[in-house]
Amino acid sequence: MSLEQIDTTAGADPDIIDHETRATDDDHEALRVWLRLLTCTNIVESRLRNQLRTGFDSTLPRFDLMAQLDRNPDGLKMRELSRRLMVTGGNVTGLTDKLVEEGLVERRDDPRDRRAYTVHLTREGKRQFRKMASSHETWVIDLFAGLEHDEKMQLLELLNKLKRHLAQTGLPAA
Repeated sequence: MSLEQIDTTAGADPDIIDHETRATDDDHEALRVWLRLLTCTNIVESRLRNQLRTGFDSTLPRFDLMAQLDRNPDGLKMRELSRRLMVTGGNVTGLTDKLVEEGLVERRDDPRDRRAYTVHLTREGKRQFRKMASSHETWVIDLFAGLEHDEKMQLLELLNKLKRHLAQTGLPAA
């Protein structure tokens, strides 16, 4: 099916204005694909943000920071957290400070570098994160339930192909 055959308004809420509404049939297909991808990403992210807020009184940045720490039980330095989350050091510091105050993360001296410290989830942080992560997975599964298994696999492969192409372009990622 070509992009021309896809009704961009099918199932859309007429009151929602999104990136894709900027595109017309006269726009290049690459631009239309980009705007559709961006719109879907924004919708999924918005729904996850709302679920985290209502279900856990939390935010997506908090969830993302805690997820990085959960995947790295030896902790991460602030610079590495900043790099992985693709935000400034100041953003990570403010977020970490709040999580420390709440007893969800802790800073530990780095035995390999006396000038640095690593950030770790506390026992309570691990407990809370695992509850959030379980719900988060269910929400994502529900959001993609409109696609059959084969369609999800096809989309995954197409996005993988695009990612490989982008990595080969030589343009800076960010």
